[in-house]
Amino acid sequence: MGRGDIKTKKGKISNGSFGKARPAKPKKAAAAKAKANA
Repeated sequence: MGRGDIKTKKGKISNGSFGKARPAKPKKAAAAKAKANA
């Protein structure tokens, strides 16, 4: 249960993935960020 465990938040951060334990940013915020950069 640590960095190697993809089912935990710490494991997801080290693996660079998203899911239940570490949800990606909501679509609304991502769209607003993309619009601001454009």
